[in-house]
Amino acid sequence: MKSWGPGRHYSSSRHARDATSGGLWGVARRLGGIRPQVLLVLVTVLALISAATVYATIQVRGSADAGASATASASPGVGGEASPLSATGPTSTDAAPAAEVSPSAAASPTPAKPTIGPALDAEINAVIQANSAYKVGVALVDMSDGVVHEYGTKTKFVAASTGKILAAEAYYHLVETGKASLGAKMGASTAGQQIRQMVQQSNNDSWALILAAVGHKGLINYAASMGIPYDRTVNGLTPAEMATTLSGLYSGRLLNAENTAQLLSYMQNTNYETLIPAAAPPGVDVFHKYGLLNGNLHDASILVQGDRAFVFVVYTQGRDMSDMAARADVIHQLTGTVTAGLF
Repeated sequence: MKSWGPGRHYSSSRHARDATSGGLWGVARRLGGIRPQVLLVLVTVLALISAATVYATIQVRGSADAGASATASASPGVGGEASPLSATGPTSTDAAPAAEVSPSAAASPTPAKPTIGPALDAEINAVIQANSAYKVGVALVDMSDGVVHEYGTKTKFVAASTGKILAAEAYYHLVETGKASLGAKMGASTAGQQIRQMVQQSNNDSWALILAAVGHKGLINYAASMGIPYDRTVNGLTPAEMATTLSGLYSGRLLNAENTAQLLSYMQNTNYETLIPAAAPPGVDVFHKYGLLNGNLHDASILVQGDRAFVFVVYTQGRDMSDMAARADVIHQLTGTVTAGLF
């Protein structure tokens, strides 16, 4: 609808008056016998009546437009806030009562998201107890609260290649404090490429180069900054300590965003995806580092779906490589239990 400005009011009245006057003079010419003075009075009176009618029509339109404008201003704007008019305007006591919402029409409460609790604890413990022929330790962390939950064996294992994550974090820390560079020459390539080989391909030669760059004392001190007593000579970590390194990484507390994303990217599509990743359901992303050394078979992971993330670490120790398939099955059982209980 076009707005009605002052010029539009004037224009509409003038054309209406002119049209009315022309019609009356035409009538007068046809009547012919009326005295000019009387005719002039008649025309003036009729013109005034016509002008009043047009003015009333315009006023009605203006009131309607003003009402529409007020209604629009009372509605939430682009920012979603109501105008002061809608917030403070009077409310009619004669207004009809608000319609009642039937129970079926009411919004259903959002179901609580699964979390770590007694039911899941019991299921994890049941899997561990059913496989008591092996030494099994599990750590689980809900990243929404950072609490570490421990199951089974809580003492140190030989961390095997899962300890490479700690070495990678320590080197990135040196980079961020200006004491090292990812582009520095290291072996046949660069430090950054050696970290990728160490984590994604579990290359032991790359691990040796990174450890030498960090230094024995440097690695011990870095682990201690997270509250982890670490001795590189035995490479010993508990499942809970390994979970601490992963939760610190994923939360961004240890490294900047760029280095965090890079290290996590190396923890996917690794050269050994047959443990936790193989048992995780579709739609759950897995970032992980496995460890395999003599009788030790481990996998340390971060499970992510949407805005939910959990650190999940399984350490196992058996006789030797002969029972590795059976312990891989234990890891699969635990992965299925945890993902079914949390996603």
